[in-house]
Amino acid sequence: MSQHSQPKQRNWFARHKLLTAAGALVVVVGIGGALSGGGDSGDGKASAAGRAEKGQGGGEGKEKAAKGSLKGSGTYQVGSDVEPGTYRSLGNKLGCYWERAKDSSGDPDAILANDNVIGASYVTVKAGDKIFKTQGCKSWERVADGAAAGSPKTEMPGNGMYKVGADIAPGTYKSAGNKQDGCYWERAKDALHESADSILANDNVTGNAVVTIAPGDAYFKTTGCSDWKKTG
Repeated sequence: MSQHSQPKQRNWFARHKLLTAAGALVVVVGIGGALSGGGDSGDGKASAAGRAEKGQGGGEGKEKAAKGSLKGSGTYQVGSDVEPGTYRSLGNKLGCYWERAKDSSGDPDAILANDNVIGASYVTVKAGDKIFKTQGCKSWERVADGAAAGSPKTEMPGNGMYKVGADIAPGTYKSAGNKQDGCYWERAKDALHESADSILANDNVTGNAVVTIAPGDAYFKTTGCSDWKKTG
């Protein structure tokens, strides 16, 4: 099982790299950087991502949403501006950043979890969090608690976070022709993004990538990969 550490800088672009054979590290590069590889390269993957996020290529658009939404840029106090729960944002392009924080000091040490997003994303805001910050993202919509529901697909774009059983079906998936250090995938047990506590397994891939998503997995995250197709 790989471990995944969270970036502590508030920059807009991130690249995932393996730290060791047993762990992975997010390396944040400054404004003006680029996310290597992936579905927004103008080769048709971006339009595939758009279809999925509108409910044409994934089940995300069919999952019932609970009351509550947030604008994609802003800093919100948990409990007054934003209620605890799981939120989803669709159709993001390079430049979407979010963070959960334990206080409003603005210090990097206050960050509980954060991520740079392309495509769809989920994040769970806990009752104990103090701040949820989002910048350059599409609006966030609270999703209903409980078991996953929807019409899961067997294909998905190479950038995004997908709910197993709602957006994508469990099974074995393949992504072919990935560029060096460009493709990162992650199987997760929740949407807290809390490093090793949330990650079941992850990897950085060059060339073909094959991963089996178990029925008990909660989410599958992929960044900078070619489109995934179910093979078994």
